[in-house]
Amino acid sequence: MRKGEKWILAVIGVTVVSLWVVNYARNIGQKPDPGIPFYSTSTEEFSGQATKLINREHCRDCHSLWTLKDILQSVPAPMLDGIGALHDEEWFYRYFSATDPQAIIPSRLKPKYRMPSYAHLPEQDRRMLAQYMASLKVKDWYLARVKKAEHHALTGED
Repeated sequence: MRKGEKWILAVIGVTVVSLWVVNYARNIGQKPDPGIPFYSTSTEEFSGQATKLINREHCRDCHSLWTLKDILQSVPAPMLDGIGALHDEEWFYRYFSATDPQAIIPSRLKPKYRMPSYAHLPEQDRRMLAQYMASLKVKDWYLARVKKAEHHALTGED
């Protein structure tokens, strides 16, 4: 090995060790990634049936679920991940059964972008949607973080 090659290998070695030390130092004191905060309490079979219904009714044209959304749509509808932490199954059933969902949750969107009524669906389908939406939960640590961020955004206080 030539003298110049030894210097190049030495520089590469020092660089690799330096980067390793810097990366290690950055990670000291950091908490491990807590993981994905959203989950469902429903069975895989029931989730599959509900997903077919959601696809049939084109819910993802406006909403995202498991961060999947039609990228061509830009309707500012809420994401459904974790929505079961906000309402229970009976509330969802009343909402999906309402002939005017805006009477329950008012919307400032143009009428063509507002939540449609699902009162025309069979009761079994509305119950399935309600049960599935209620099963979409969020872990407590994430909900606390979101509430803290919202409080900070509204008040400027921590």
